[in-house]
Amino acid sequence: MRVIIAEDSVILREGLARLLGEAGLTVTGLAGDAEDLLPLVAAQRPHAVVVDIRMPPTHTDEGLRAAREIRERHPGTGVLVLSQYIETGPALDALARNPKGFGYLLKDRVADIGRLTDALGRVARGESVMDPLVVERLFRRRRVGGGLDDLTGREREVLALMAEGRSNEAITQSLGVGAKTVETHVRNVFTKLRLEPSQTDHRRVLAVLAYLRQ
Repeated sequence: MRVIIAEDSVILREGLARLLGEAGLTVTGLAGDAEDLLPLVAAQRPHAVVVDIRMPPTHTDEGLRAAREIRERHPGTGVLVLSQYIETGPALDALARNPKGFGYLLKDRVADIGRLTDALGRVARGESVMDPLVVERLFRRRRVGGGLDDLTGREREVLALMAEGRSNEAITQSLGVGAKTVETHVRNVFTKLRLEPSQTDHRRVLAVLAYLRQ
């Protein structure tokens, strides 16, 4: 799998490149800011891009805006955003509305290189990855509408695991319950959030990110 890394910290950028290389991935390019990242992606068409949210020159949301542009221009390229912070601004909202091939992990949660490579593989395949702490913040923010207040405690647990991109089988193993029980919880979540069946795989993530549509 070909990967490009965009991170303004030289130490972190080089460290990630070395770790990913040792894990069997091919790092085809490194960028220190969003301006260098975009032409690099256009030229090399990697399977996935790792990008920091806050990059030069203002260190606000340049990386996140670049991630959105990459998803628009190169829908076949997965984007994994890394951040020290939980961001909930407009740029993230736009990405979350179309979460296919998009991931968001906090930097202190990716010390396990296996978790990072798994996340990269999943976004490269068009799946979605969300950090559990981000999911928790979304739950706290959403207080009205959308049916989240109607969910039971167990349904919220299932929804959090769904938002991480976990399958029903993985949720069954994580919670130690039967497969039919998980299927029932998933159906209840969709029903309470008024998410109708569709031809896409997005609604598992949209279930927890529904508030971003308002």
